[in-house]
Amino acid sequence: MSQTDAYLPCQVTGVSNPLDDKYDCIVVVATSVGDIEDGVLSKVKSVLESRSKIDASFQSGTHILEIADRPLIYAPTGPVNRDYDDVRRVRDAASAAIVRTYKAGRRHPLLVLPTKSPFPHAFESGVLGALSAAYVPLEVREARPEQARRIDELGVYVRNEKEGSLIDFLAAIESGRLVCRDIGGSDPERMAPPNAAIYCQNVFKNSPVKVDVISDVEVIEKDYPLFAAVNRCSKTVARHNGRIVYLEYNGEGEPDETLLLVGKGVTMDTGGADLKVGGAMRGMHRDKCGAATVAGFFQILARYRPKNIRVLGGLSFVRNSIGTDCYVCDEIVTSRAGVRVRVVNTDAEGRMAMSDVLCRMKELAGKEVNPHIMTIATLTGHAVVAVGTSYSCVLDNGPARKVRTAQLLQCAGDEVGDPLEISTLRREDYDFVGPEGPYEDVRQCNELPSSRTPRGHQFPAAFMIRASGLDKFGIDSSKPIRYTHLDIAGSAGISCATVPTGAPLPALAQRYLRDRR
Repeated sequence: MSQTDAYLPCQVTGVSNPLDDKYDCIVVVATSVGDIEDGVLSKVKSVLESRSKIDASFQSGTHILEIADRPLIYAPTGPVNRDYDDVRRVRDAASAAIVRTYKAGRRHPLLVLPTKSPFPHAFESGVLGALSAAYVPLEVREARPEQARRIDELGVYVRNEKEGSLIDFLAAIESGRLVCRDIGGSDPERMAPPNAAIYCQNVFKNSPVKVDVISDVEVIEKDYPLFAAVNRCSKTVARHNGRIVYLEYNGEGEPDETLLLVGKGVTMDTGGADLKVGGAMRGMHRDKCGAATVAGFFQILARYRPKNIRVLGGLSFVRNSIGTDCYVCDEIVTSRAGVRVRVVNTDAEGRMAMSDVLCRMKELAGKEVNPHIMTIATLTGHAVVAVGTSYSCVLDNGPARKVRTAQLLQCAGDEVGDPLEISTLRREDYDFVGPEGPYEDVRQCNELPSSRTPRGHQFPAAFMIRASGLDKFGIDSSKPIRYTHLDIAGSAGISCATVPTGAPLPALAQRYLRDRR
């Protein structure tokens, strides 16, 4: 089984022989040398045992040896039996092994993953870890085509039919992560709103995903007034003018669930009139990773083609610029839902950019089968402070909490090494965004950075619920609508020193798509 195209970092092939001489390098990931099975891997085990007898550090780091005139790379996972160990031990070891592989000049590695592991989904996590290390940024691929790939093909040793059947699913996830990384990681000019829309059109050309791009300023100002406020300063610069991109996927068969996903796509966040200073603007071209995640999810759909599911997406691509026509604090803007919003801080632009698209999804949800709306955004610095840089935050409204959406998504993420932390919307969050005076219905924010505001990543979800009119569809409604918010500011990878992670795509795919083939 294999998958290869421009939207994968390398070909991925399931292989039944772990010593297949087609491959120029054998990569072994194991919890320990002793846990490597005998039989077909006896020669590999013997080489590794000999080395382990003379090297006390052999159970840490990544090592390169030789077997049958080929490099043998060994990447131990380290301990996996402590309270705090999880399947990321396997993911990280596989990723490190592939880095060592291409540094050694090898382009066709064959990956052998642990046969013994306390983690039922170690195979999936290991393959995804290996593939993540093969990614080359879009701008490098375009500027230097000769460097477009670090490896040409990843062979994966599959021990049984179940593992073999997972190759297509994992390749689809990695293809989605590549799209996510391309959009999320590219600089603010290469992936300015018009270019981001064009990229989406190109990705989904001749695929089952339909694309509709809204670029007309009059339409945006009429139908998406909160988005238009953020876009006001950028619309006069054609290459920065905002785009709202709608995506649609209809799986084969009658749908039993409809996902409606909204992604924050701020292609550069200067902070606007509340300007980011002191270096705080650095990395803010990655404030579009929420929209990038939604696009990546649709790429998974396009490749994997799950059945009996319908998915709608809304990507809010906008640049938060500063200039003579930028929106400012104290303005009152009436949302698509008719809610009067008091602007307090222009650096809280992401919730403005998404709320009208969220309202549109709310309008559509009433006509859909078993609808569930989600917003995905690098929304707050508070999320980073609260849970760190390896975890997504997930929050449910009442109807979503009733069916344990966050818990089920967290479990799926834990299975494949894409962890999430659960937060809870409380009455204080709704109170916080209440009106300050008689002029407005809600206030957008406060004057402080989210990282210095108690409940700084929870209350923005309450704002979007109210600004979009979703508060009329809670558990007290005759027609409740499930809504979940994911703040991926910590997990997305906003540092320019790294590539975006693609989180939480593996968790979303594991939860909603894996069993729909």
